[in-house]
Amino acid sequence: MLLRREQYRRSDDPARCAAVVRNLLAGKIHNQRAVLARGWRDHGDRLTDVSAFQHALKRLKRIPQRILGETSVDVLRGLEGEAAQSYFSVFDQLVRADAPVLRFGGRNRRPPRDAFNALLSFLYTLLTHDCRSALETVGLDPAVGFLHRDRPGRPSLALDLAEEFRPLLGERLALSLINRRQLNERDFHIFDNGAVLLKDDARKTVLVAYQERKREQLQHAFLGDKVDIGLLPFVQAQLLARHLRGDLDGYPPFLWK
Repeated sequence: MLLRREQYRRSDDPARCAAVVRNLLAGKIHNQRAVLARGWRDHGDRLTDVSAFQHALKRLKRIPQRILGETSVDVLRGLEGEAAQSYFSVFDQLVRADAPVLRFGGRNRRPPRDAFNALLSFLYTLLTHDCRSALETVGLDPAVGFLHRDRPGRPSLALDLAEEFRPLLGERLALSLINRRQLNERDFHIFDNGAVLLKDDARKTVLVAYQERKREQLQHAFLGDKVDIGLLPFVQAQLLARHLRGDLDGYPPFLWK
């Protein structure tokens, strides 16, 4: 109960709220850049617009520097939008699919208008569910966030926490599923209104890949230990709780290397 009271106080205090948001977004943008850097390393000879790709990498390196001293959550949201625009503007260069429906033409949702966005939306839903469970486990309220505004029925803090993991468990995994031909255009329903959704069998394929990815390990930059990817939401929820209790001066975001 004391932890949640501090969470609510922090959420209502613009300056202290911004301190958490800064670190969340610094982690997210770092991880977005890591996805592009991996793509550059793995597929640099296949990029269709090298100049645009390099420009996106440079912008994603500069934006976190602008985040560091910002005290307005609204301005921070704007910087997040700038980063997303740079990131997704070159994302299609990493997609190795010939079918037009599988190409990435920019982020869209509610409903998704292409197969790649349908896949991303499903992965984001899985990730948000994991983050919600992790927050509840450590005693935090998933509904009261810092970056995402509170709305009835919205798990705002779960959405906040998921931001850091979207590049790894969302975009990077989606690229793997499409580029390795684990999914193709026949795995998606295309409706008359333009909406695109995964078929049931394709959802099972994605779930298996998601669970397999969660069993992989990586080095946690802050803890210095190897951690199962599936435990990362719980680890980060614990670190957030420790920060809110005053055990850590700042929230240490998840940084993918």
